[in-house]
Amino acid sequence: MSGTKTIAEELDALSAKVENRVIEWRRDFHANPELSNREFETAKKVAAHLTSLGIEVKTNVAVTGVVGLLRGGKPGKVVALRADMDALPVKEEVDLPFASKVKTTYENQEVGVMHACGHDTHTAMLMGAAEVLAGVRDQIKGSVKFIFQPAEEGAPAGEKGGAALMIEEGVLENPRPDAIFGLHVIAGMEVGTIQYRVGPTLASGDMVHIDINGTQTHGGYPWRGVDPIVVASQVVLGMQTIVSRQIDITLEPAILSFGSIHGGVRSNIIPETVSLTGTMRTFNEGMRRDLRARIVTTAEKIAESCGATACVHIEPDYDVTYNDPTLTRAMLPTLERVAGADRVLEAPKIMGSEDFSFYQKVVPGLFYLLGVTPAEDKQPAANHSPHFYVDEKALGLGVRSLVHLTIDYLNRA
Repeated sequence: MSGTKTIAEELDALSAKVENRVIEWRRDFHANPELSNREFETAKKVAAHLTSLGIEVKTNVAVTGVVGLLRGGKPGKVVALRADMDALPVKEEVDLPFASKVKTTYENQEVGVMHACGHDTHTAMLMGAAEVLAGVRDQIKGSVKFIFQPAEEGAPAGEKGGAALMIEEGVLENPRPDAIFGLHVIAGMEVGTIQYRVGPTLASGDMVHIDINGTQTHGGYPWRGVDPIVVASQVVLGMQTIVSRQIDITLEPAILSFGSIHGGVRSNIIPETVSLTGTMRTFNEGMRRDLRARIVTTAEKIAESCGATACVHIEPDYDVTYNDPTLTRAMLPTLERVAGADRVLEAPKIMGSEDFSFYQKVVPGLFYLLGVTPAEDKQPAANHSPHFYVDEKALGLGVRSLVHLTIDYLNRA
């Protein structure tokens, strides 16, 4: 690089140089997806790349995680950059030459495997960012920690994983980051755009499991038992009044949805038990506690009124993804410079959840969204859809945003 170039110009030139490789990496990961805590080959490729750049590498962190540390040429603070590596049990329906054909067993079923949430792009972009930053290491004031995380979508049953386990195993220590940045590709946002939000950005997520216990009997003699199917139906309907009638949703939005109901084996047998599972989302911890209490009361009282019992278990999955206001406002000019001020927009609150939230509870963090939908696509498939599609023109902007945020933060610090 010419000595007359600024470091910002060097970052852009190096980002442009690595862009084709980022796309190649992404296509490789997309064609060879791996489920949570099973990202063995992905992790090997990441570790090999970081090692080739002269970055200090730790592997097998939180099962398959990879952590790289790039020490700059000058003293300073520490920035962490995070990407998630896991795919989903989804059969791909997109017609691409590198579409996934992978099948595996998930919860005792044969399933397709697909990067239906774009984690392949996150991994490839962070690999690109690592190469760019390694190319200017002598000019870096401080250090950069690269966190390649498994199991963002949740660890398999009976296992631990994800951001919480990464933190438990020391990813935010030795050295401790002063700030952490992460991004997520989003369908429905035009390629070339970035969205951010100050404060609560993505919702907390709690899994709700309810067992309704009745008394089994013949379907022709329902009065001789207690029908848990009818009770479960009343519980589901009763739950809808919690958000619509009992919670002040002018403070924060909230959602309570049930995704599965299981019970019974024959048409003429009223079963003993029906199980419900659902999800609860909100942006406020006080409201979150209130919702939990109301769910328990509603289920138990409806069941009691019918002569049944309800056993409620609420399992916290993710906390609110909360963008540190001071950090977010300070880094907004960087995003606007990289993408163009008219292409950086304030995001609405998003009811999806992210375990990036766990990092933000330890160090200040900024989590932002990268548009990947072609302008002409007016009805894009959502993330987690078998038709989810990424316009790879977005990847260059993703790399540039990560490296400029890093350098600008360290220079300001």
